[in-house]
Amino acid sequence: MTAPFALTPPQLDLLGYLAAGCTTLSFVPQVWQVWRTRSARDISGVMYGFFVIGVALWALYGWVLNAWPIILANVTTLLLAGSVLLMKWRFDRPRR
Repeated sequence: MTAPFALTPPQLDLLGYLAAGCTTLSFVPQVWQVWRTRSARDISGVMYGFFVIGVALWALYGWVLNAWPIILANVTTLLLAGSVLLMKWRFDRPRR
């Protein structure tokens, strides 16, 4: 199947960077909320665990392809989602 329109390589990169920016920035409010409230009680640790693994694999995939929009977006998302996962462990683990 072919695309209904053609984009030049720089236009494709711009499209990739815009998509990456939107999806990556969507994690910033979650990181801020967890940090501000010091609670991630309602966040699924299992979901974030699988998500972090998936994002790391996407970053590796981008690296193999030398696709910078994929690499940058997924490394940044890895840091943001990983920080939520770490804060969940830090703030919500049972106290003794």
